[in-house]
Formats: sequence, structure tokens, C-alpha cells
Amino acid sequence: MSNEALALSVSAAPFGVLPGGSPVTAYTLANRNGMRVKVLDFGAIISEIHVPDRDGVLADVVLGFDRIEPYLANSAFLGALIGRFGNRIAKGQFSLDGKDYQLAVNNAPNHLHGGIQGFHQVLWQAAPFQNEEAVGITFTRSSPDGEDGYPGKLDVTVVYELNNDNALTLRYHAVTNQATPVNLTNHSYFNLAGHGDILGHELMINADRYTPVDAGSIPLGELAEVAGTPFDLRAPVAIGAGIDSEHAQIAIGRGYDHNFVLNKQAGESLSLAAVAREPQSGRVMQVYTEEPGVQFYSGNFLDGSQQGKGRANSYRGAFCLETQHFPDSPNHAHFPSSILRPGEVYRTQTIYRFSVE
Repeated sequence: MSNEALALSVSAAPFGVLPGGSPVTAYTLANRNGMRVKVLDFGAIISEIHVPDRDGVLADVVLGFDRIEPYLANSAFLGALIGRFGNRIAKGQFSLDGKDYQLAVNNAPNHLHGGIQGFHQVLWQAAPFQNEEAVGITFTRSSPDGEDGYPGKLDVTVVYELNNDNALTLRYHAVTNQATPVNLTNHSYFNLAGHGDILGHELMINADRYTPVDAGSIPLGELAEVAGTPFDLRAPVAIGAGIDSEHAQIAIGRGYDHNFVLNKQAGESLSLAAVAREPQSGRVMQVYTEEPGVQFYSGNFLDGSQQGKGRANSYRGAFCLETQHFPDSPNHAHFPSSILRPGEVYRTQTIYRFSVE
């Protein structure tokens, strides 16, 4: 076995106990560069990501908690695996194959991020692995028919994998016995400085269009051009430059909280979705995905009321880049379909690659 492989490691430690008595385990993935990723089997939550700056100094660049109790009321979905459907479904309602469905309403009047139970609030089966190229955790779970109102039993496998190139890859896989919407993502909140606000971060999103929303953050159905708006992030721009614009869509989200329609070449699957840079530390995060969209959320509803890992989760103190199918897509026939049917396989991946400049 090579020296590089010996530098890779995965370890486990207790992380508290759920109210029903089930123990929660935290798994730490580490590579030869000192990068560390801590992941919980509760909610398949990414609770820590430690990456070096240009001087080799490590910082934890995601929001989270250092004990289980705050995760039991994780209204901000910090670091969590999201399912069955990431983002919103209008009024929690959709029709499929001639039948109407009512999902749990947990973001009145809409359904958000899988509902009250949701994949973020359950204990997953976790199996750590290690090989010469990477270390990781394989999470598995069977979501029963009717969970949060969704039809069909959904068998889900999600792999979190860290390699020596400082790339964290999330691979999603699901099969169903009945047609059902599926839109899995991860809801990590990033701050590449490790603390402070994110207004000085420079962000590029590879999208010519985005999906404007109504006052409840439900897409209007339009695929609007970003050109000439604060949503034109095709070249790197400081997040703070447009976040307080008078643009009507910025006002609705109190900043950025919108789905971007990613540019894809014909036949292209995995592609570069976004690049975030933090000038002071030199840290860079590239996001690659097979998904058609990414939700950029600039932490507008964080208010400092929650403390995590010794710091307040403060207003605009972190941002999300949630790779996804479009919000409310079961109710928009012209959006890429999020319906999975028996005999089909839901398979997608997203890569977060960290480096320095």
C-alpha cells in the first residue's frame, strides 16, 4: 500500500444519544493534506470540514453543532442530507399519474426539504470504507410508502467520499416501487474564511438563467436571463455587490435564495456549476454536479440565535450551493422531470473540491 493510502483514514466516535435511546456516531474522514470531514449518521449531516488556507492553516468552513441536541431542531437544515425533495413544493401538493398528493406542510404554506420527518431527521445505516484512492461513508435507508406524504417505498444509498485531491464527492442512488418525486441534495453552509460574514467572498455560477419566484419562494415558471441583473454571476463577483440590490427578486429573498439554471453542453453530465473564493485566506471551492440547477442561498435568515461550535450562526455568515432539480418541479411540466419510476435508477453526484490561490 502506498504512503498516500496510509495517510487516508476514517474513524468513529460517539456523538450523543437520540431521545429514543439510539446512539449517534460521528465519522471523521481525513486525507494526507490534513483535510478532515466529520459526518454524522443522524441526518447524514456534514458537521465539520477543515481545509487549509494558503499558509496551510486549517479552518472549519461549514456551520454546524458540536452536540446532537441542536440538530434535533435543525430548522436551518445545517449540513444535512435533504430528501425526498430538496427545496419547495407549492402548498405541498402535486398530481402524478392522475392522482393528487398532499405532502407535509412545514414552511407554510409550502412543503420544504422533504417535510417534517425528512431525510435530515432520521438515523441512517452507515458503513465506513477505505481504499488506496479515498475514504468515505456509505449511508443507506429505506423510506417507507407515505413518509411525509410521498408515494412508494424509496431505497436510498448516498456515498460521501474524500480523496487526496481535497475533493469531497457525494454520490446519490435511489430506486422506488411506485412513481415518486426525488430530488436529493446536501444543505451545507460554507464560509471559506471560517468566520465573519460572506460578503467579501467572490462567487461564479455557470448559469445564463435563473428561476424567479413569488413571495413564497415558489418558481413562477419563467427561466429568466441573468444578464443585466444582480443574478449575473457568470464572472466572479463579490457576494456583497448585489445582495442588497433593489431588484424585486432580491427583495423577495432578502438577498440571494434562488435556483440557477446551469449551463450544460450537449451530452454533458458532470460539469462545473460554481466557484467560490475567499480572498483573505486564499481558499477556493469548486462545485461540480450532474444536476441541472443549483440553489444559491446567502444566509439571509440566519440571525445569530443559534450557537454552533463556539460561534453564532450569524446573519449572512455562510452561504449554500445546493445542487438540485428545480424547486416545485412536479408542478412545472417544462422543468427537468424529478419523477422516478419503478425500474428506473436515480443516480447523480456532486463534488466539492477545495484548493488555495
